[in-house]
Amino acid sequence: MSRTSIVAIIAVASLLALGTATATTKSIRLPADGVQLKSSSLPGFNTAVHNCVACHSAEYMLYQPPTAARPYWDSMVKRMKVVFKAPIDDADMPAIVDYLVKTYGNEQPK
Repeated sequence: MSRTSIVAIIAVASLLALGTATATTKSIRLPADGVQLKSSSLPGFNTAVHNCVACHSAEYMLYQPPTAARPYWDSMVKRMKVVFKAPIDDADMPAIVDYLVKTYGNEQPK
């Protein structure tokens, strides 16, 4: 038997052994989120609840500059979608941006 044949047999045997190993399910328990998105009658509030805090804490919004203008929030929402692959529908993005800038950015009521 050639060296190549032996290596091939070992490789197949290894793959078969891996295939029969039992997979275990791992889980993690995260601490409760102490911060919620600020409630609003803006249409983007519910959209943000379903999209933004599905991936990260609402506390993230508190660390953004309160002077951040609409282009900043627009780029943040686009970044979440493009870079982090957030499953945000393009049609929902303007409403989310509107909610964020009016609730956490420079368009907050005075």
